[in-house]
Formats: sequence, C-alpha cells, structure tokens
Amino acid sequence: MGNLKKKRRLKMNKHKRRKRLKSNRHKKRVW
Repeated sequence: MGNLKKKRRLKMNKHKRRKRLKSNRHKKRVW
C-alpha cells in the first residue's frame, strides 16, 4: 500500500509541476 501511494504521489507531482510552471508565468505577467 505504501509503495502504491508513493508512486501515485510522484505521478501527481509531475502533473502539478507542469501546472505550477504555467501559473507562475501568468503570475509574473500579472505582477
């Protein structure tokens, strides 16, 4: 179970990283 959760977290982190990069660009533009 612990292994599954870790793997799932890694996958989510990858997706979050992509979204964060995009939002950061927008934030810089807004600021």
